[in-house]
Amino acid sequence: MESFSGSQLIQSEPDASSFPSGGLRATWEARGYTAWNPASPVFIVESGGVRTLCIPSVFIGYNGEALDEMTPLLRSSDVLSEKAIELLSLLGDKGVQRVYTTLGPEQEYFLIDRGFFSLRPDLVMSGRTLVGAPPPRGQQLEDHYFAGIPERIQACIAEVEHELYKLGVPIVTRHNEVAPSQFEMAPTYEETDIAVDHNQLVMATLRKVALRHGLQALLHEKPFAGINGSGKHCNWSMAITSDRPELEGFNLLKPGDTPHQNVRFLLFLAAVLQGVHRHAGLLRAGIASAGNEHRLGANEAPPAIISVFMGRTLTQVIESIASGKTMGSAEQAMIKLGVAKLPDIARDNTDRNRTSPFAFTGNKFEFRAVGSSASIAFPIVLLNAAVAEALGELAAALRAELKKTRKVDDAVLKVVRPVFRATKNVRFEGNNYSEAWVEEAARRGLPNLRRTPEALAQLTTARSQMLLTGLGIFTKQELDSRFHVRLERYVKDMLIEAHTMREMVDTMVLPAGYSHVGALARVAAEAKASGISAATIAAAGNDAAKRIAAVQKGRDALSRAIDKAEGMHGTLEAQAKFLTTTCADTMHALREACDALELAVGDQQWPLPKYREMLFPV
Repeated sequence: MESFSGSQLIQSEPDASSFPSGGLRATWEARGYTAWNPASPVFIVESGGVRTLCIPSVFIGYNGEALDEMTPLLRSSDVLSEKAIELLSLLGDKGVQRVYTTLGPEQEYFLIDRGFFSLRPDLVMSGRTLVGAPPPRGQQLEDHYFAGIPERIQACIAEVEHELYKLGVPIVTRHNEVAPSQFEMAPTYEETDIAVDHNQLVMATLRKVALRHGLQALLHEKPFAGINGSGKHCNWSMAITSDRPELEGFNLLKPGDTPHQNVRFLLFLAAVLQGVHRHAGLLRAGIASAGNEHRLGANEAPPAIISVFMGRTLTQVIESIASGKTMGSAEQAMIKLGVAKLPDIARDNTDRNRTSPFAFTGNKFEFRAVGSSASIAFPIVLLNAAVAEALGELAAALRAELKKTRKVDDAVLKVVRPVFRATKNVRFEGNNYSEAWVEEAARRGLPNLRRTPEALAQLTTARSQMLLTGLGIFTKQELDSRFHVRLERYVKDMLIEAHTMREMVDTMVLPAGYSHVGALARVAAEAKASGISAATIAAAGNDAAKRIAAVQKGRDALSRAIDKAEGMHGTLEAQAKFLTTTCADTMHALREACDALELAVGDQQWPLPKYREMLFPV
């Protein structure tokens, strides 16, 4: 450290030319600046016997454009704080210095033997298996979640937790997940910008420490077909910084002990509902990626439809207020609804709907649709923005209502009533996995953006642009660059998968099939020479030959799709659309053919580690 001056540590100038800019800079414009983010603690990383001082920073271009994930997050936090303080002031809550969001991301991941990983080009190149027949036993016995953690895995996770503790990351839980070889760890809730940095450290530490134990951490959203994928459940709330002890650290999404505290809670609850309802498509864009596309809506994770689960008790409260049944004073209304002391009711009666993408869980919302490999910064930026806009509108409505009455709590009920009515369509208490919900959501007018390109297009709509630029979270150029970078990443991911799959078929799958047929032919010839009937062997050979032909047909179709995709000279949007439809469907058909061939080929001839070997280690 003695080699650096204070000014060098506070601001530096790395080469920004190779950093994805989405058109913000020309390739030859290399200058960029890092600036120390003092809100996030510095830390020391040990690797290869070397210790490196790491300073959490923001990254901006020469002309001041934000190139990183943290700058927009800090902007969104400031805007939300400003709008929330304005609203709290109207409620009579003075002395509020800041309102900040808290975040607790639950990280899911797989751990498999490193040796198996190295033998799977698809896992190495793309992070997921592109071929692989399902094993006889997957997760259907429902015996993994509550089982003990294997000793080898336990040792790895314990070291991960120790390393994270040294970095200042407070991990508090670890457990098995539903799928075999799948696990989860979660930290204590922290202020959002710190939680975002810490989650990046969690992912990096998992990858690094797993190698020391001969394991490979898989953070892809869907590394294995036919069993659950991995997500990142983001537990989000809002809290107060104040010089008043009774307000310091107060969770604004925690139901209170008095009618006044509960009307405050209902007001902030209304802001969240309005933000999610109005900007559901934008929130979907925040979680869109090639990996998450395989996970969302697969009867294991929330669907691509963004809805909100409130629980039976709060739903009854919201519906009663929306229907106008509580026309008296606020205190009378809360007593009539039986929720003058909501905390006990919320704890007892607010169940967890694990199928919901955005669920209220007692004193926070759990945003369950975020992908396991993603930075959580961008989806939280969009959530903060949506809620901040709603807080500002509710403050304006409350200010107007307070001109008619001096009773603040009564005014709040009048303000939230139309919001609860208007957001009815986004609230859903049932099974989000069901086809009936897909049909019902369409009737309600909720967007169902199943593919990544159509989801990312939400970043370009007038409503989204107005929200994010109007609040000063992005400039138009910065927002356009985010769309371009994410869409370009999707195209690259899809092409990497397609090329990898074609290479695996050419060099591993088809040769294994040919070897199998050749072995059968030799056995059949030997049987005939010995006067033994070879009819069964011949039938097996003919069956294998048909399966090989199906693989070859699918391989040729994929090759044509790759050539067409790479030869498209139109817009990036057109290329992405082709890849997400024609190319993805072609890869799916080819996978089915490869998996059918795997089931026919002998173990000795099949060159790829199978699912049962990777997922059920001895």
